[in-house]
Formats: sequence, C-alpha cells, structure tokens
Amino acid sequence: MPDGSQIGPGTSTALLTLPNVITFARLCTVPLAFWLVVEHRFVLAFYLFLAAGLSDAIDGWLARRNGGGNSVGALLDPVADKSLLVTMYVTLATVRVLPDWLAILVVFRDIVIVGGIVVLSLLGHLVPIRPLLISKINTALQIALVALALLLSGFGLAAPVLMTASVWIVATTTLASGAAYVWVTVRRR
Repeated sequence: MPDGSQIGPGTSTALLTLPNVITFARLCTVPLAFWLVVEHRFVLAFYLFLAAGLSDAIDGWLARRNGGGNSVGALLDPVADKSLLVTMYVTLATVRVLPDWLAILVVFRDIVIVGGIVVLSLLGHLVPIRPLLISKINTALQIALVALALLLSGFGLAAPVLMTASVWIVATTTLASGAAYVWVTVRRR
C-alpha cells in the first residue's frame, strides 16, 4: 500500500530489528482487535487501537533514527497498518457501529489500488508507490473515525452529528483518494 515506505539500494534486509519486532507485534494485534469488537469489548478495543497507533509512531521513529529502516520493515509496516485498519472497518460494520457501505468503500479502494499495482506490474510496467497528499489525509481521517467509533461505543457516549459528519468526510476522502491514484496512474501511461 502507498504509505511512503521505500525499498532502495543500500536498504538493509535485517529481520530482527526493534522496529520490525514492534511492527510484527502490531500485526499480531489484528485478530485480538477483531475479537474484542465482535465481543463488544469496545473499551479494550479502543485502548488496543491507541496502542497500535503509538507503536506505529515508535517503530517509525526508531527506523528513521537508525538510518531509515530496512526493506523488511518497509514491506511489513504498511501490511500491519492496512490489516488493522481494514479489519476494524469490516468488523465495526459487522457489529453495526459503522455503516456497511463505508466498510465496503474502504476495502474496495484498497483493492483497486493494490489490484492496479499487481496488474501493471504483471504487464511489465514499473509502478512507483508514492503516497499522495489526499491519501495521507484519508488515512488519518480513517484512523480518527475508527478511534471515535470505538471511543463512543466503548464509553456509551452519543454524538450522532459528529459520527455522521465523520462518516461522510471519510467516504468523500476515500473516494477522492482512490480516484486520485487512478488518475495519476492513467496520466503516467
């Protein structure tokens, strides 16, 4: 997934680095986050989601501090991030905390991007993976919506106007982000 991670010459392939261990631990939280939401243990899911976000910041900081990370981390980090985010959208939609159409939209956007990269790569086209500004904004808003949904559900709070507005803002930026990647890719061809 486009997230700014780069694999290039001189990039280490060391497997057991502290940032990689933290990233792998975050990936391992995905089944637990799924289970907590399915069991309606939203407070614990909220804290786990916050811890995952904090771990993402820490492993990124450690990787940059130690020379920019390595190829293993550059591949593993976006997989961990997207796995958790997509799982949260699908699961929160399943338990009716978020609208199912929004989960479908979020997943479809990622399928279009990854599918496009795979197809173009199979056709022999070099596909540079660089995050667009709208994609960074979209990811931040998607994360904020999951945190908000878990917070409100976990603590029994109601903020229907805030939730509705947040859902529509995330839907809009998700569509804009997916369309922007398609547009940029088509223009390069």
